[in-house]
Amino acid sequence: MSAKNEKKSGFKDSLKSMDTEETFDLIFYRPIGYMWALLAKKLGITPNAITIASIFLGVGAGVCFFFNENASPWINYFWWNIIGVFLLVWADSFDSADGQLARMTKQYSRIGRILDGLSGDFWFAAIYVGICLRENMTGEFFVAHHWVIWVVAVVTGICHGVQAAMGDYYRQFHLYFLKGEDGSELERADLLWEKFHSLSWTKNFWQKLTLAFYTNYTVGQEKRTPQMQKLRGLLREKYGNSIPQSFRDAFRAKSKPLMKYTNILSFNTRTFALFAAILIFRMPWLYFAFELTVLNGVLIYMVWKHERICKSFCVSLDNYK
Repeated sequence: MSAKNEKKSGFKDSLKSMDTEETFDLIFYRPIGYMWALLAKKLGITPNAITIASIFLGVGAGVCFFFNENASPWINYFWWNIIGVFLLVWADSFDSADGQLARMTKQYSRIGRILDGLSGDFWFAAIYVGICLRENMTGEFFVAHHWVIWVVAVVTGICHGVQAAMGDYYRQFHLYFLKGEDGSELERADLLWEKFHSLSWTKNFWQKLTLAFYTNYTVGQEKRTPQMQKLRGLLREKYGNSIPQSFRDAFRAKSKPLMKYTNILSFNTRTFALFAAILIFRMPWLYFAFELTVLNGVLIYMVWKHERICKSFCVSLDNYK
């Protein structure tokens, strides 16, 4: 195999799957992430170290988005905001790189998955705080009613968490049928609770504490998807771990069109809206409005559609041998 073909093959192997990849990621973030992953592999840097670095970059972006025309007479706030854009893009390239490196080096771990999920929460927590402080200095309405923007931010943050959790959950469910258990990070809350109760608070404090948060996160995903859980139960009862390929193919065909909605709820759409609100309209609160209306609408439709698909397969399960 030529060096060019080997590089192309290595890049493809570093992806989760073409079914679940977003076009802009394939064009921009994945190639950059792959370069970071190759460098990290050469230097012996772990995926978790890259994830931690991304947290600092994302939080730095949040700080930069605070600056505005009233922040200081000598600060050119526009360029601080541009630096914030650069840092957030850099953070996401690292977020891409940690997963690609993990797949390249087989360094999978539950703690890595948890840390990867938390990294985005840290980014946007810092961004939300930056926006709130900024609006309380510049927004005429928010200057007079300081508490309003904070309430909006908290509600938006809760919605953001649900959106991201469900987008990831449907992506992992799709990968489960596409690649099997080894190619998916789909979890079961009952098994996680078993693992949790097997650990000791005195001997495994941090592991048990982390698992408690992750298990509750998974419980939330399962509670929002009753038909999916019913289908998973029926599949275990009928087929165990040997789900027929005909069923896998049928489910993939129905699920694949929904992947575009999971991608809308991921990073790129959010940042495009964020950058427009801050740089073009110079009204950062518009980003909160976008999350509360557009992204919540996408979430509701995605959950409704996926539940209908799972319900139909529960009814027709006997047709697959």
